[in-house]
Amino acid sequence: MNTPYFCEKSALSNPLPAALITSLEGLPGFDRAPFEQVHAAAEKITSLRFNPLKVRTPGVQGNILAALSDADAARVPWSTTGYYLSQRPSFTFDPYFHAGAYYVQEASSMFLEHAVRATMDLRQPLKVLDLCAAPGGKSTLLQSLLNEQSLLVANEVIKPRAALLADNLSKWGAANVVVSNNDPRDFGRLPGYFDLVVIDAPCSGSGLFRRDPELIPEWSLENVALCSQRQQRILADVLPALKEDGVLIYSTCSFSREEDEVILDWLADHFELENIPLDVPEAWQIVPTVTTKRNCTGYRFYPNRLKGEGFFISCFRKRDMAGSGKRKETKQPVVSVKEKELLSQWIQLPDGYSYWPHQDEILILSPQLGADIALLQQQLYIRKAGVKAGQLGKKELIPDHQLAMSPLTVASVPVVDLELKAALQYLRKEDPGIDTSVKGWALMRYGQMSLGWAKILPNRMNNYYPKELRILKDISGL
Repeated sequence: MNTPYFCEKSALSNPLPAALITSLEGLPGFDRAPFEQVHAAAEKITSLRFNPLKVRTPGVQGNILAALSDADAARVPWSTTGYYLSQRPSFTFDPYFHAGAYYVQEASSMFLEHAVRATMDLRQPLKVLDLCAAPGGKSTLLQSLLNEQSLLVANEVIKPRAALLADNLSKWGAANVVVSNNDPRDFGRLPGYFDLVVIDAPCSGSGLFRRDPELIPEWSLENVALCSQRQQRILADVLPALKEDGVLIYSTCSFSREEDEVILDWLADHFELENIPLDVPEAWQIVPTVTTKRNCTGYRFYPNRLKGEGFFISCFRKRDMAGSGKRKETKQPVVSVKEKELLSQWIQLPDGYSYWPHQDEILILSPQLGADIALLQQQLYIRKAGVKAGQLGKKELIPDHQLAMSPLTVASVPVVDLELKAALQYLRKEDPGIDTSVKGWALMRYGQMSLGWAKILPNRMNNYYPKELRILKDISGL
């Protein structure tokens, strides 16, 4: 087994701002000396969360952890699929990472799973909005919790970050996801549409100072105030899209009262929202905080108390019907019977899934997305919808990378299993020089995980791994 490269621990390069420390005095759970000590030590905490679409057995999970030299990795206590790694490997050189077998996510933010399970009936079909979604940690987590009849809209207002979000959700492989690139106010065009809205709001970022010390010089009390105003604008703009009895989950990676407790009181003052306290085990060392004005409960994560970065989260239920209403039904185009027959040679559709022709490509849509895609397309700028199957010609489908990343290919599609070195060569968009009897289109796999497509010809292999995703680092030393 090849041992991955690891990153060493580094000391905090900038001291914490004195104004920050002063502003935190008196907050629930804040203890200055250990807080400053844990930041000075600058320990790098690495955690990941497995993809249940692809990692379905403890054996596969164990194989991946062993490949990362962490066979005995500790569990993240508030996550069903999250693990702490003892060191940070270079994920670039792990084919499982490129296959979407897991997502590298900060452990404290995985608490979103506990909040969703406590407030939503996940057995029901749900429409969920992750409003500030890039790069995709919370979106992939939400998708893993939802059933196939549900729909997730993952939105990012900044265009380059929306592209990264789309790539990460394509790697995750689900067909019940839309990636949109919209301002929060645009969701007012979908009144009362969502059962759950998650807002991991843009913030001053003090909760990430241990992990990202380069953020420290940018922090100021003025920026905290600006972030608080921006958070209020975002919440006010998007709340009409939440239906009656729907749930709002608000979070930040800030320690500042103005971005946390003050926002909870502001929400209770200006909207018909009922705060939802959560049952949180004391052993997790998460600190409950209750606002003095409106008695709203939130939860503070301090890196000196638990194994994770700074984080804040709170939940509300909407109690009014403001802005909701009937929406005009829309119809979607359909593929022909002949085209379906050709597609069925590649794709096994679960019950209720459908094909949707879009320009010169075919998309695979889950039941709720298939029902609502035309409506969403009318109201939002969509970067990605469902799983892109590929381009459909007269005689064959030219399969897309998204199809390779999904669990929707039929068992009869040819596959080629690669060893580690060959898999990394493939991921560099090279010809790994494999000896195989397979001819034509084939899925390249590593450890039973699909990496992408190749077309194997008599004298060469055409590598169809996306150019923009290829590994650029040298692998000769592995």
